[in-house]
Amino acid sequence: MSVPQTTDELRQKRCVPCEGGVPKLSHDEIQQQLGLVDGWTVRSDPDRIRKTWTVRNFVAGMSFFEKVTELAESEGHHPDLHLHGYRNVEIEIWTHAIGGLSLNDFILAAAINDLPIELT
Repeated sequence: MSVPQTTDELRQKRCVPCEGGVPKLSHDEIQQQLGLVDGWTVRSDPDRIRKTWTVRNFVAGMSFFEKVTELAESEGHHPDLHLHGYRNVEIEIWTHAIGGLSLNDFILAAAINDLPIELT
């Protein structure tokens, strides 16, 4: 899978099923792709990307999670969803099968960024 150079290229890609055996992205590749997904940060051990939002209210958070759920199912790539308090949402993405980050994670992050969300 070629590594996208622009946000538009990233948005046009679809997740490819991964059952392991795919190399993790290198530090340089992670930094390059991170620049294409606004608001996402890297956590380490294992490498994963994370983004947080403060939504208007509890219902807005759950509505956003429903949209993320539909997207994740269509892509066959499932993020970790967290609700803190009643309106602080957080999503972490990583490729569990390889214990780190793959291009699929950034494809999903770009698609999540395009979902509507009711912020404060």
